[in-house]
Amino acid sequence: MVNTSSTPIGHAVFETALGFVGIAWNGIGLTRLCLFQRERAAVERRLEKHAPSGDAAGRHEGEQPPWVVDLIRDVKAYAVGEEIDFSRVPVDLSGIDDFNRAIYEAARKLRFGETTTYGELAKRAGQAGLPRETGQALGANPVPLVIPCHRILAAGGKIGGFSAPGGSTTKEKMLALEGVRVGPAPAPQQSFGF
Repeated sequence: MVNTSSTPIGHAVFETALGFVGIAWNGIGLTRLCLFQRERAAVERRLEKHAPSGDAAGRHEGEQPPWVVDLIRDVKAYAVGEEIDFSRVPVDLSGIDDFNRAIYEAARKLRFGETTTYGELAKRAGQAGLPRETGQALGANPVPLVIPCHRILAAGGKIGGFSAPGGSTTKEKMLALEGVRVGPAPAPQQSFGF
């Protein structure tokens, strides 16, 4: 039986090279992804916090659909620096307003190692002139990494914010895994002048 509601029917917490990750899903697709934490219990608490009221008891870590098995494998591979494309992961955006949905769809088109600014993403989403609102939408992203909000930078190539645990430090680590360096260029090596 396929669940066609947006109520989560399964979840998993698993360890990666960057820490524990949690995911929740339903019959439509991924509903939540909680990024890297040192402790499994912290991820479980975050999943519980975002579960619909009274739903925590209904979640289970039982049988996983094939796409969930693939996603777990791919998140683990990403955490060690492998180039992974998450664009085919089914995502349930039920209850997400049209503005946020447009921003998420535009962000999802960014590929591994590709970045843009909040203003440019707003323009790509048909919402030109709304970089601040774009940042707020990305801050509410329920499935970071799959909707790669870490690839969106502030104007001038600055790192910008990141709502996942570790904030901009986590964002910078994720971008580094993708070969993206953010911030000023390193100082040139000095010669000895012999």
